[in-house]
Formats: sequence, structure tokens, C-alpha cells
Amino acid sequence: MHESGENYLETILLLEKRNGSVRSIDIARELNFSKPSVSRAVGLLKEAGYITVDKNGYITMTEHGKLEAEQIYEKHQMITEFLVRTIAVNREIAEQDACKMEHILSNETLDGIRSFLNK
Repeated sequence: MHESGENYLETILLLEKRNGSVRSIDIARELNFSKPSVSRAVGLLKEAGYITVDKNGYITMTEHGKLEAEQIYEKHQMITEFLVRTIAVNREIAEQDACKMEHILSNETLDGIRSFLNK
């Protein structure tokens, strides 16, 4: 999955936790993207089996999609916490950097961060 797809899944997960339900317009507002861009991305996620969309436009993650989104979000949280705790990066900056880093770090590096944080 590409970085943009991961960002969409993570956003859907967070919106679902915050609001209980998610529609394309919610994603567009959250990410400050155009409705056509979000519609295209939602279509791709649906085709790939990560989400379903009901007749009223409500988006639900499939089991596979939810697992993927939770893994992405866990990476984001781990990296943020690592930056804050180890090198005293401001949390807001750490959040922004983690959003970029979560897509490129290897599993080995993430395992190292996880081990460090669990000590």
C-alpha cells in the first residue's frame, strides 16, 4: 500500500474513534482535501478490500482494513513517543514527523523503537 492509502486508513480509524461513523466528507474536512480526491481514494480502498461503503455513504473498515489501520496508527504513536522521550522534540512537531516517518521505517527499526520504549 502507498503512503496516501495508509494516511487515509489512519484517518478513517481516527475519525471512527472520535465520531463513531465516517463519510467521505468527514475525511475531506479532516485532511483538507477536495471531495473528488477523497472519492477516488475511497474507491481505491474499497476495490482493495480495506473498506466498504453503504448506500448512505458511511464507510466501514473491513477486518483487513482495520488491522492495517491499527498497525499504521501504532507506528505513528511509537515514533511520536520515541521522538518526544529520547530527544525532547515538541509533541506537535513529533506528530508531524512521525506521520512522514511511519511510511518508510523498516520493521527492524520499529522493533528497536518498541523495545526501547518498553524498557
